[in-house]
Amino acid sequence: MFKAILWDNDGVLVDTEKLYYWANKKLLARYQIELTEELFRDLYLTQSTGAWHLIPGINSQSLEISDLRNERNAMYIEMLQTEDFSIPGVEQALESLVDRYAMAVVTSSLRKHFDIIHRHTNYLRFFDFVLTREDYNQSKPDPEPYLKALELLAIDPDEALVIEDSQRGIMAAKGAGLTCWAVPNRLSTHGDFSQADRVLSNIGEVARLLLDDSFA
Repeated sequence: MFKAILWDNDGVLVDTEKLYYWANKKLLARYQIELTEELFRDLYLTQSTGAWHLIPGINSQSLEISDLRNERNAMYIEMLQTEDFSIPGVEQALESLVDRYAMAVVTSSLRKHFDIIHRHTNYLRFFDFVLTREDYNQSKPDPEPYLKALELLAIDPDEALVIEDSQRGIMAAKGAGLTCWAVPNRLSTHGDFSQADRVLSNIGEVARLLLDDSFA
């Protein structure tokens, strides 16, 4: 049924969204702003707006945002180098699928963050290519990242499956006309997954379904 699998990265292949949440939470606490998990899900995983606008006196044109973003990113990078972000079963699932499907990563991560993450994994050997935030103009929930992946693979939308963990990712996949299976994590689990074609509990289920004869 499918020729290719397009994987989101953060929250799907690696448990890094919690680290990104912690970095933002720590920085915003300086301004007496409590970034709850619910607020993070809404602003980062659904609306994709971020939270700088919550800081009094700062707007989208403020030069201070660049400094805050750099400081947040430095915190995040430090966490990526010291914290465990592995997800059980991911490597085994990728190993079982790599000989049957073309596979690529389509992520909103910056390339420098993605590269740091995957210095600690052995996953890049499974993928034909990776698209990071620098590789397209409009990020998820816009469909552009997935449309570009389809173009690189030279396949039709009905020949590719997307694995996502958040509402904005699902919206991007469906906007590109793709089948999307959702694997929620702890931070995204309370999101709206009504547009997903399937909602699964772990990556192992993805592999088991795809290796079943009905999906061959």
